[in-house]
Formats: sequence, C-alpha cells, structure tokens
Amino acid sequence: MRRIVITGLGMINSVGNDKESSFKAICDGECGIDIITIFDPQEYTVKIAGEVKNFDPATVMAAKEVKKADRFIHLGLKAAQEAMADANLPEDTDMERFGVSAGSGIGGLPSIEKNSVIIETKGPRRISPFFIPGALVNMLGGFVSIEHGTKGPNLASVTACAAGTHAISEACKTIICNGAEKMLVVSAESAITGAGIGGFAAMKALSTRNDSPKTSSRPFDADRDGFVMGEGAAALVLEEYESAVARGARIYGEIIGFGESGDANHITTPSLDGPARAMRAAYKMAGEPTIDYVNAHGTSTAINDKNETLAVKELLGGKDKCPPMSSIKGQIGHCLGAAGGIEAVTCLMAMRDGIIPPTINYVTPDENCDLDYVTEGARKAELNVVMSNSFGFGGTNGVLIFKKI
Repeated sequence: MRRIVITGLGMINSVGNDKESSFKAICDGECGIDIITIFDPQEYTVKIAGEVKNFDPATVMAAKEVKKADRFIHLGLKAAQEAMADANLPEDTDMERFGVSAGSGIGGLPSIEKNSVIIETKGPRRISPFFIPGALVNMLGGFVSIEHGTKGPNLASVTACAAGTHAISEACKTIICNGAEKMLVVSAESAITGAGIGGFAAMKALSTRNDSPKTSSRPFDADRDGFVMGEGAAALVLEEYESAVARGARIYGEIIGFGESGDANHITTPSLDGPARAMRAAYKMAGEPTIDYVNAHGTSTAINDKNETLAVKELLGGKDKCPPMSSIKGQIGHCLGAAGGIEAVTCLMAMRDGIIPPTINYVTPDENCDLDYVTEGARKAELNVVMSNSFGFGGTNGVLIFKKI
C-alpha cells in the first residue's frame, strides 16, 4: 500500500492566526473564548464563543471578491495558503495529479441566515447572486483549487464534527488508490451566528458559563456543562512518501492508520461502541503500535467525555495501559467540522516539538473520566505515534494515527 506523509501545515483559530502562534498559545494554555462580538448575543442564553480575532479576509483574497465567499471559506483560504507555502512545492509540480479534499460540518451558515432575513424583509429579488456559490461546503475546495491550480480530484466531506478528520482520510484513500500523488486537505468552520448559537443552545449542548468564558470549556471535568462553539480552519499537504522523499521535502509525519464507523444509535447522543470501532479500525490498520499520546475529541459534554475515556481504555487494554490524553477544546472551543483538521495539525506539531498540549480548566475529577489528561500544563515527551479522535452528530466517527519519521 502506498505510504502517505504530511509535508505542509496551516491553521487559524481563536488563539492564533497561523500554525506557530496557534500551537504555542495552545501549549501555553491560553484561552480564546470570550463574549461573542460577531453578533449581539444579549437575548441568547449562550453569549460566549471562540472567535478568530484580527482577521481581515481581504488579506487572503481581493477585496472585491470577499463578498462572493462565506467566512468559513475565507478562513480556509488562509490555512491553505500557509500549508502550501510550508510545503515548498517545486514549480514543475504536476497539478493534474494534485487534488483537494475539503471538510466542513455546516458551511456557509452566516450567508444562509443573512439571505433568509433578506427574503423575509426585502423579498426574494434581493437575494445575493453569490449566496449559493458562497455557502456550499464544497465551494471551500472550489475556491482553494482555483487559487492554487490543483486539477486532481476535488472532494468534500460534510460529516458534522468529524468532517475535518474524514477529509484527511478521504485524501488518503485517493492517494492509496492512485487517484492523485498529492492532496491539499482543508477544513473550515464559521458558524458563530444567531442561528448557530441559538440552535445548539436549544439542544442544551452548549456551556452557559457566560460569566466566566475562559473557564467555560472544561473537558473531562466533573462540572462540565457543554461545549463552547469555536471557529477556525486547518490545512495539510499530503503526499505519496516516495514523491516527498525524492523532492527532499520536510516530512512532519506519516499517516499509518485511519478508521471510520457509524453509531446507528441516535442523531445527537453518541454511543460507546461507534467511537470504539473507529479506533480499533485505525489501530489495526496502523499495525497496533504503541501509542504515545491521544488527542481526544474531548468536547466538554457529559456523555462524550465519559464514552471516549471508556473507548480508549477498551482499545488499549485498561487504564494502566493508556498513554496521556488531552483535549485542546478548552483553549479554542469546538470548531465543529474544522476541529479534526486543527487537531491533526496540533498532533503533528506536537510530534515535531516533543510536547503534549494540556487540557485546561480541569478542576474537579470525574470518576468516569480517570485517565491522565495532562491537566498540569504542557508536558515534554517523546512522541513517535499519536492518535486523534473525532465524533459527530448522526453517529459519524473518524480516527487518525500519525507516526513520526
């Protein structure tokens, strides 16, 4: 089977507008969650989120083009530009053998909300002609492909909070099947809108700690009361191993396993069995290696954190055999469809630097969450193999395993 490596990385989220500043802030335990400014949250039960700060979309596309794309596309373009520059591809790269795999859980919700209001207040003739092409999830890959000239497969995964991870595994499958030699994976989300916050709040899925935004997302803590919405994007350049070596590329790591599964249980309540089967599939594909770190889905919701802990223990044979596991959602919130991509980039940088990002805001132990969650701050460690988990509404699960080269 063809080996697949990562040669370029990019990300943007609520604690940084590039991969290096983001990763440092995550490891330093900084929190980007605060009172919402994108819209007025006064009438909402939830008033907090992890917004990307100081980002001007005119820095990633021509000012006159900005209105043609939703904010999630703007963020995705930023991450993709960074990853492509980081990969340092030669000028003679065969772009017909270079594809794109995009991922987003919701896509252009701000545009959908805005144009729905226009219909009600001004009538259908006032709808923007850029509404549909600027809001579709696959247009993330479309805009990125046009900018970078990639002419290989142009794919999109829309699998809720597993979309970013599935976009990576879909890119892997494309390269394994010889459909491309290289793939640019980009996942992005920007759903901090009245409809987004209001909708998740109506489900009682979000934390209501409006008086303490910085401690609102608390994965694995006994007093956790829901996730906090985040926004952001990530991008990775995947290449066939021999091609990367031949051009002398810097390699961040190799993807040695991926697993996918469906819960077939409930539209929003996760099961234990589904995530466990996805982990087992990835673990088996990887050759059942010693895992040095697990980047948890760790949403700060009661059921997810408990089930994920149990699933990891089941996979590895009990508490005593489990490596450190942490969630970065306390720092940046839950970026939905972009979460898996951002966490994949974080895993690869963690291997590069030999450091495990911490789980912040852990104060009160939960008897159902009894692993080592790296709660004392970032920890130096030799990381050769890491696993990253993503689970989404509808019972869709994705797991990736990376190996240092």
